[in-house]
Formats: sequence, structure tokens, C-alpha cells
Amino acid sequence: MKPIRVLVVGCGNMGASHATAYHTLDGFDICGIVSTGNSKQVLNDKLGGGYPLYSDYETALTATQPDAVCISTYPDTHESFAIMALEKGCHVFIEKPLADSVAGAERVAAAARKAGKKLVVGYILRHHPSWQRFVELAQQLGKPLVMRMNLNQQSQGSKWTVHRNLLQSLSPIVDCGVHYIDVMCQMTRSKPIQVYAIGARLSDDVPADNYNYGQLQIRFEDGSVGWYEAGWGPMMSETAFFVKDVIGPEGSVSIVAKDAGATGNSDNVDAHTKTESLRFHHAALDANGKFAKEDTWITMEGEPDHQGLCDREQLYFLNAIRENIDLTDHVEDALNSLRIAFACDESVRTGKVVSL
Repeated sequence: MKPIRVLVVGCGNMGASHATAYHTLDGFDICGIVSTGNSKQVLNDKLGGGYPLYSDYETALTATQPDAVCISTYPDTHESFAIMALEKGCHVFIEKPLADSVAGAERVAAAARKAGKKLVVGYILRHHPSWQRFVELAQQLGKPLVMRMNLNQQSQGSKWTVHRNLLQSLSPIVDCGVHYIDVMCQMTRSKPIQVYAIGARLSDDVPADNYNYGQLQIRFEDGSVGWYEAGWGPMMSETAFFVKDVIGPEGSVSIVAKDAGATGNSDNVDAHTKTESLRFHHAALDANGKFAKEDTWITMEGEPDHQGLCDREQLYFLNAIRENIDLTDHVEDALNSLRIAFACDESVRTGKVVSL
């Protein structure tokens, strides 16, 4: 079968990982690599060289005539880059968030429908067997659910530079929060009805109209509630920065990641998707009022690493194209989590509860 010719746009952490997947997986051929700086050359060398390099996206799109485009640039370019690719008849894989506004994301989704092309959004946790198991176990706990999650990143050097660049267009609870909001929506499969959020600007390096620490709360129609917090920067604490819990009437399930949650790992991208083990606590009591069953430990040995997850994402993209998979629900879920995240952003800025 003819390979999918893909143009890689953006060569940072995620772009490089997706390019590595295209380089190693059967079914893809990289037809060009695009970045404004030197990262494209670094990536090209890492992959063994030989790929055409471009500094301008539009030029690359015209020159290479790809079947698909992988967009891993900063969020403020996502909408324009995706629509340009779709209008050229390309399938699109795009890193989350889909766009830097809800309206922009809806325009991208509409462009994909109009073009009849596949649009896959980089929700990496959906491809992780341990996180899939986490969601399945959560659905065994009864209702309502209480979901507690965070990912605070104590960053310095080049990683703080990346965070500062991201903060030019989005807050942490939008950029990172969409992942965990999506997880909460999968766990409850209930309609979110109300959000409230707080935020703080903890550095003069952060734009005056943005914040680098945020915490959001969501109330669902079925009575479930969830919170998520995310902070970026050299001032962030590494105490309890990695919390992934869900609680229901029947007990609780927790991700217990001793290595990923250890001091010094808060800005380690490879550690962010680690689960290591799941602890399933059973709430049932015996006739003496004691726990009737010991906690169940599920060790997630052999779970895929960050590159392995990117490989899985790109195999999903390949199958979506070749097998004409209906991505309506996939795109709608991405839009839904982004709507919730931006409602939380609105709550931070207005100080008010936002109804959905």
C-alpha cells in the first residue's frame, strides 16, 4: 500500500517524537520538516539526515504537496496551519489544544468536515493502556465521582523558556488541562454544567493578561465533581505535584507513580504519562466495620514510554486514514474539553462561576 506522505511542522519535544514515529513506522514517508529555527536541522540529523528542510510553512506545503500534515507548533498557529492544510486536501494530526480559542477550534473542525479529511487531535492519554484502565476502573466506583488531578511543573532553563513561550497564548489550565478534563469526561460520561477556577501570575516573565498557576473545578450533571491544577515556572513546589485520584461510593482508584512523582521530575515530559501502578481501594465493610477486602494493586509493567505512545497515536492516525474511521466523536470530545477549559479560563479572569 502506498505510504502516507507527511509534512512535519514544529520540531520541539512533541514534533520530534511524532517525526520519529513517522520515520520508524511502516505506512509513512516524511516529505519535509518545517521550523523557523535550527530545531529542524537537529531533528534531521537525529533521524539520519536527508529530509527536505523548510523555514516557511506555506512554502513547504506548496513544495511538498503532502497527503498529511503533523502540526506541533505553538497553539497560536494551530488554527491557521490546520485550515491551510485541510484546504490543500491534507489529513491533519494536530497537537492539543486544537486551537487557541473555542471559535478557532470550531472553524478547524468545520474545515475538516468540508474537506472530507481526517482530523486527529493529540490526546496522548487516550492511547495509553494504563490510563484506559484507570478510566475503566473509575467507571466501576458508582456515582457520583470525585476526581482529583494535578500536574505542576517546576521548570528552569530551556523548559521555562518553552513554558514562557506557551504563556504568550494560553494558560496552563487550558494547555495542559484539556488532557485531564477529557479524562474526567470519559470517567463520568456526564454533561459538565458549571465551572469555577482561580489563577495567579507569579512572575513578571508572564504576560500581564495571563497567569502561570491555575486551579479549576467542574460540576457534572450526575453530581460528580472534579478539580485540576497546573502551575509552570521556577517557583513551583514539587510537593504533591503529581496527583491522579478518583473516588466513588464503591472506593477509589489512584495512580501511584513513585518515580514520576519524585522530586526533580515535575518538568520531565517522559514522566508525565507514567502510571507505574494503580491502587484500587474497596470501600465495602464487613460485619465488624472493617474493610472487607484489601486494596488491589495493579502493576503496569511494560507500559509504553513517551515515544511508544507517540507511535500509538500515529498508528491511530494512519488507521483513521486508511480505514476511513469516523472521527466525529473524537473531534467533538476535543471540542468539548476545550470549551470547558476556556470556560475555566473565563472564570479565572472574571472571578465568577461559569455555567455551560
